[in-house]
Amino acid sequence: MISEEKLQRINILAKKAKNSGLTSKEKEEQQELRQEYLKNVRKSFKNQFKTMTVMDPEGNDVTPKKVRDMQERNKKH
Repeated sequence: MISEEKLQRINILAKKAKNSGLTSKEKEEQQELRQEYLKNVRKSFKNQFKTMTVMDPEGNDVTPKKVRDMQERNKKH
């Protein structure tokens, strides 16, 4: 998970970009922080899929094959 300080810095840079613009160094920092944030979001999203089960109204497991395959690969590691 990304730290609270980094989230605050992302927001500070975004606000500054809207108001007065960023220096090239700040733009680079902003891009690095955004990439780290997105990496964390993607990882979290994948972890949610690892425990997901989809049930139809009759109570049958209809979890997509792609998700089941990912869950199986995760069990092996």
